[in-house]
Amino acid sequence: MKKYILLVLSLAIVGSSFAQKKAAVAAKESGTEGAVKGGVGMTWIDGEAYYLVSLAPEIAFGKWGVGLDLNLHISSKDQKIRKQDFDETYDYIRIIRYIRYGSKGDEIYVRVGALDYSKLGHGFILYNYKNSPSFDSRKVGAEFDLDFGKWGLETVYGDFAGASVLGMRGYTRPLQFTPAASIPVIGGLVVGATFASDVRNDSRDTGVVVKANGTTFDTTTYNAGALSIIGVDLGLPLFKLPVADASLYLDYAKIFNYGSGFATGIDINFSALGMLKVFTKFERRFGQTDKFMPAYFDAFYELERYQMSSGSFHSKAKTLEQTISPGPGYFGSLLVDVLGTIQAEGSYQKLDLHPNSGILHIGANTGSKIPLISLNAGYDKKYIQDNKDVFTLDERSLLYAEVGYKPYPFMIVSTLYTWTFAPEKDKDGNVTGYKPQKRITPKVSFVFPL
Repeated sequence: MKKYILLVLSLAIVGSSFAQKKAAVAAKESGTEGAVKGGVGMTWIDGEAYYLVSLAPEIAFGKWGVGLDLNLHISSKDQKIRKQDFDETYDYIRIIRYIRYGSKGDEIYVRVGALDYSKLGHGFILYNYKNSPSFDSRKVGAEFDLDFGKWGLETVYGDFAGASVLGMRGYTRPLQFTPAASIPVIGGLVVGATFASDVRNDSRDTGVVVKANGTTFDTTTYNAGALSIIGVDLGLPLFKLPVADASLYLDYAKIFNYGSGFATGIDINFSALGMLKVFTKFERRFGQTDKFMPAYFDAFYELERYQMSSGSFHSKAKTLEQTISPGPGYFGSLLVDVLGTIQAEGSYQKLDLHPNSGILHIGANTGSKIPLISLNAGYDKKYIQDNKDVFTLDERSLLYAEVGYKPYPFMIVSTLYTWTFAPEKDKDGNVTGYKPQKRITPKVSFVFPL
């Protein structure tokens, strides 16, 4: 192939989707920030080599932010752009990774584009939801939140191109309408109600077993309808000091036509002179009946919701249908933020009576202020049985990890490793499932602060 000299200049905030979502919790974005960033390199997708030209500009002015995500993969065999990147008209719209106003927790927050780790309320129904599980099947969704003190609203929608996951939570602080508003602890009581649904007609497809002439067939019930969940929650702030705050909460959720469950937990957060912030959460889940799953809409939902390929069928509704006596369980999370730039976080949940029910999420990010090194990583794993099973990459895993070296302040030499999924399509181009896909991308990025 001919030698290319490529220079990519774009307005950007140096960071990733993980850093933006978590930094929004740990430190409010403010002022005007920006940088010029771009990169070139190589990537291997399913063993095939491609030359890579990446454009990931992100820019923020005050509360406004815009991010693009353009990656041109040029085949090392025939010098053609990888067709899977632009085989649908909608792919060109997905170049706009997101447009946002404000940050999660602000009075007004809006985000349109890719959704990374979306959450409603305490997360008992929708937690860490991702609308784009595959680079080749990216979607444009939205989050829209309002918080006006006495009442508020949280919303999530997964895909403007068609039916998808829709979630809404309304909440109020009822005592703020009364003279009791100034009473410590009780005055901050929060009451919320959530409705979330996958409105696609096949979200409840479970499959049934039919016996004929002594032979068992696994057939599928098609177009069984939407799967919907309702819930209510209470939150009670225990204290709020300059260096720490804590609150208790109680959640109840019911999956229509299936089961129900409860959860109670505590949030405790610490801050040390703005240099160190720690966010912790522990939740106990109980009263869970048959056919119930907490956090049903999660990071793996779009992968698990419906798959039919090679004559086999699987759906999350089918797994839900077969869930017997889930029993009690627990959930815990921890986020540590240092100087508003270095972050590490993790969460884990498991049912007491089911050894293979563990669900793990971890992430780390060094931000743009650390000299010499750069790290940005995120990992999700489901159905964990023991410690040996935690870091085995398979159909239960999602991973991205980029490790870089900064020989100069304006240059990052890095390698990006991703374990994601590629869509499988039928003859009509409809996505019928996903298969694991590995990508390895060494690259050089240029960053010039504005």
